[in-house]
Amino acid sequence: MTVDIVTFGCRLNTLESEVMRTRAHEAGLDDAIVFNTCAVTTEAVRQARQSIRRARRERPGTRIIVSGCAAQVDPAAFAAMPEVDIVLGNQEKLSADAYRGGDFGLGETLKARVADIMTVTETAGHLVAGMDGHTRAFVEIQNGCDHRCSFCIIPFGRGPSRSVPMGAVIEQIRHLTQTGHAEIVLTGVDITAYGADLPGRPSLGKLVATILKLVPELPRLRLSSLDTIEVDDALLGVIANEERLMPHFHLSLQAGDDMILKRMKRRHLRADAVRFCDDVRRARPDAVFGADIIAGFPTETEVMFQNSLALVEDCGLTHLHVFPFSPRPGTPAARMPQIGAATIKERAARLRARGASALEHYMDREIGARRRVLMERGGVGRTEHFAPVVMPDVPAGALVEARITGRTAQGLIAQPVEKAA
Repeated sequence: MTVDIVTFGCRLNTLESEVMRTRAHEAGLDDAIVFNTCAVTTEAVRQARQSIRRARRERPGTRIIVSGCAAQVDPAAFAAMPEVDIVLGNQEKLSADAYRGGDFGLGETLKARVADIMTVTETAGHLVAGMDGHTRAFVEIQNGCDHRCSFCIIPFGRGPSRSVPMGAVIEQIRHLTQTGHAEIVLTGVDITAYGADLPGRPSLGKLVATILKLVPELPRLRLSSLDTIEVDDALLGVIANEERLMPHFHLSLQAGDDMILKRMKRRHLRADAVRFCDDVRRARPDAVFGADIIAGFPTETEVMFQNSLALVEDCGLTHLHVFPFSPRPGTPAARMPQIGAATIKERAARLRARGASALEHYMDREIGARRRVLMERGGVGRTEHFAPVVMPDVPAGALVEARITGRTAQGLIAQPVEKAA
């Protein structure tokens, strides 16, 4: 029998699911389903609960374990579910001891094994053999967050910001590169806060420069979501001078109106976001940007929303992640005057349409370009700029030079030019 991991949410959860799989195997656990949940929206929590109930119906004799951010934030709610055998916190889920023993099925008051995440002060790198079925691999460099955006519950699921020492990060990247991963994605909750808690306070820019220097065999390095106000000159220097750092940058912008940004308790203004994109493009003219934007934040007027909508053009965004505002209990934003659900839905649709249009224009401009494509499963790969490319006859894991010849609704169409060295 196997241990199935069901993952919700972010790239950090995806990485941790691989660690959990390993720890469960080390503990000898079998015939179990482990849900690694997300708490970023109420919809994410609802989907997790729905999946847990469905799993119990389909596999009545299988043990069900629930962990992740939603379980950390509200362990009692999951412990109260009759379908759940045990609840593990975000620290506990990474320990083999949590999966050992025959004490599943205890009373509700004993089902939750969740420590106070706010007392955690360190994090360690997780040496995994690889990412199951992935040609790119995620490496955790940081966990937790010290900021308190008014809409966000994640700091209470992840705890304070803490960084993985550079030596451990480099060891993991070397290992994954040697096992055939051509691209590494640095991930965490707030990666631009990297190093503030380490001796010497090395920045994210310093870490990236050190990785590229000490692991010359790594073909491609990519960054996950960036808080633009924290990006340092060292990182801008690497962006300008190192082609192995991929020129696609996903930004945590959230809104394009200054008043809404203040009510969100973000630390940047609209002009800061636009300036950052301009600075990066001067350093790396081929850079492309994605961004998270929330539609329908409390008190958002139509004029305020228009400022967010215009951010797509003003920052030159091509990969948009749109989140309809969802009040999370326990956050300040949940107590603010709310926007009607129909208005939120309509604004989210307009944002998505604007983002889709920007992406289509970008894809059209790519036709005729020569790109280096890392192939994934199903005959689909990604360019340096994270654009999807369809090449059905090229095997997963191949890194190939290709000419973009057209596009479909699924992505760019390309023909290999020659195999990359």
